[in-house]
Amino acid sequence: MNAKILLLFLWPISAAAQGFAGLGTGVDGFARPERGYAFAFPADHGAHPEFRIEWWYLTANLTADDGTAYGLQWTLFRSAAAPQTRDDWSSPQFWMGHAAVTTPDQHYVSERLARDWVGQAGVTADPFEAWIDDWVLQGDWNSLRMTASGSDFAYDMTLTAQGPLVFHGDAGYSVKSASGQASYYYSQPFFEIAGTLTLPEGPVAVSGAAWLDREWSSQPLADNQTGWDWFSLSFETGEKLMGFRLQQTDGMHYTSATWISPDGTATPYEDGALRATPLAQNAADVPIEWRVVLPQRDLDVTVTAINENAWMTTVIPYWEGPVTVTGSHEGTGYLEMTGYD
Repeated sequence: MNAKILLLFLWPISAAAQGFAGLGTGVDGFARPERGYAFAFPADHGAHPEFRIEWWYLTANLTADDGTAYGLQWTLFRSAAAPQTRDDWSSPQFWMGHAAVTTPDQHYVSERLARDWVGQAGVTADPFEAWIDDWVLQGDWNSLRMTASGSDFAYDMTLTAQGPLVFHGDAGYSVKSASGQASYYYSQPFFEIAGTLTLPEGPVAVSGAAWLDREWSSQPLADNQTGWDWFSLSFETGEKLMGFRLQQTDGMHYTSATWISPDGTATPYEDGALRATPLAQNAADVPIEWRVVLPQRDLDVTVTAINENAWMTTVIPYWEGPVTVTGSHEGTGYLEMTGYD
């Protein structure tokens, strides 16, 4: 929420102490999402500093010529201590970048942190460019180039959209709790992607499918919510599912889902329609196999991590990695889980 969700954090202000639960804290002075918002492009591909948190979040399922499956993540987060920008060191806008490559037996992670104003990180809408240091995502949203690197990996990818943008919830107004917390949320889930991964054993040519999430808000969680389990699944039929389960302190969950047809038509499903149940956990008690059910679409699948140890060892840790899908529908996807640390 894509991330995908994601993140959220009040980094750097006491983020490590609050973790994802900090997304339920008060938002005095910040803008709040409102139902009926008219998205405007390319402007809304850019930053919204009047809101507290925002992200550009891309995940990809890749395959090499020898059939090996890989996962890839590129994410830029913006977090604000106050709802304004300033052209000096007192600017309250902060940036965080996460990049990762997942193989069946390794998970490579890198993180970048930046202040606003100095040009180290930022986003421009037209032409579109999102960057932090030398990590870049740029193009026109129909065709993008993406680069990132860490101490033991790098990648250089091109992305080409094969379908339209998809708006979640009520035309992009995505409700996150029974008390009405919400975000603006849309995706481009139809990217074809190809390029080169550079790993310790050498370069690997890969291709596959990518999913880019855009989300911004000021208080996307309620004060009794502590994290989420987020799924982006692509099926061999050409259909797709975005779904999430938000964890509550009373042991209950708030759910939401979007069913996406091959032509991009989005059908939203409100709380209770989607059921996601953990089936197995790794050694750290993080679920790495799930049963995901959406009866209205005759969906009943098992979602299994390609690498159960895809832990993001970042300022605020979380689990993020590629998955396979079996059952009523076959496919691949990505799973993000927060609140398990």
